[in-house]
Amino acid sequence: MPDASIDGNFFFTDSHAHIYSDEFKSDLVDTLERTRSANVLKLVMPNVDHTSIDAMMEIEAKWKGMCYATMGLHPCSVKKDFQRELYIVEDWLSKRKFSAVGEMGTDMYWDKTLWNEQVEAFNIQVALAKKHKLPIIIHCRETLDETIRLVEDVQDGTLTGVFHCFGGSAAQAEQISKLKFYVGIGGVATFKKAGLDLVLPEVPLEQIVLETDSPYLAPVPHRGKRNEPSYIPIIAQKIAEVKRISVEEVMKQTTANSFTLFPSIA
Repeated sequence: MPDASIDGNFFFTDSHAHIYSDEFKSDLVDTLERTRSANVLKLVMPNVDHTSIDAMMEIEAKWKGMCYATMGLHPCSVKKDFQRELYIVEDWLSKRKFSAVGEMGTDMYWDKTLWNEQVEAFNIQVALAKKHKLPIIIHCRETLDETIRLVEDVQDGTLTGVFHCFGGSAAQAEQISKLKFYVGIGGVATFKKAGLDLVLPEVPLEQIVLETDSPYLAPVPHRGKRNEPSYIPIIAQKIAEVKRISVEEVMKQTTANSFTLFPSIA
């Protein structure tokens, strides 16, 4: 297991937080101070498209060693001219090292008319990840089975990554594990009707990374409000409860998993 500590002190990692979004403009410093106070000391910031790059990079520069940028094109930003967006992604990946390629993937919740374009964008970004030896952060809203098949088609033993916002079954988690991918568990784990309380006991802790998807999907008791990285301990507590282990064990293992998945943040 990687050393998931700083000076011997263990901490949490938020593997997926859009803290560069407008929702945090008025109180970003306070938000990140609360995050540190909650012992969440590493944050991965998934990119969305060209509009999110500047704000993301600015935060990474100001909060060096805590906030880490990725580079990719979100499936909801895949339009007819998506290749123009991917040229920007490719250009940035050639300029400097990022923690991952993403947020990328597929989404049939908002728009079902651009599936072919989403698949093409997915495969192009996988090729970029392989070229630059980076993991991928996969979004797959209402397309989990289809996206598992997409990964199966391109997995050659070199591809790593995470299925972000996992809400599937134990069988699907096992398929993902066989692909050598992690599952991202966030606030949905605390929702009563989500069913993850029945799934998580079957998912090895070694396959889980914690995430908030801030500012979205805040855990209970903050559901419906703005999410933030300081809520990671709430998610860890839920996982600890359903798996009947300690929060400390969840913290240590999930941060170690994040370090394995994203070597550049370790």
